[in-house]
Amino acid sequence: MKKNYNKLVRDNIPDIIEQNGEKPVIEFLNNNDYKKELLNKLKEECNEVISAENQEELLNELADVYEVLNALAHIQNKSMDDVVKIAEQKKLKRGGFEKKIYLKKVVTKKY
Repeated sequence: MKKNYNKLVRDNIPDIIEQNGEKPVIEFLNNNDYKKELLNKLKEECNEVISAENQEELLNELADVYEVLNALAHIQNKSMDDVVKIAEQKKLKRGGFEKKIYLKKVVTKKY
């Protein structure tokens, strides 16, 4: 029996599959396909964050999102420190999300 996955997986997954007595069929991606699959993985992990049913699941899924973000930064020759610096600059300029503001609409004045 075989099950198709066709998705990017963490580096140790093929070894774990083999340890379970199964045979993984893998390929190594070129840089363009790798970036595309990282973006697909980011969507997948964000959906899992949204679906998390408790705090432990949520934190585990956030850790997965972090790992994907780290890989995306790395292929741009940047680090998560670079991402954090940009986030801090944006927060200083535009604020964060601590105040829980929900913008319903903007009314434009007509002159």
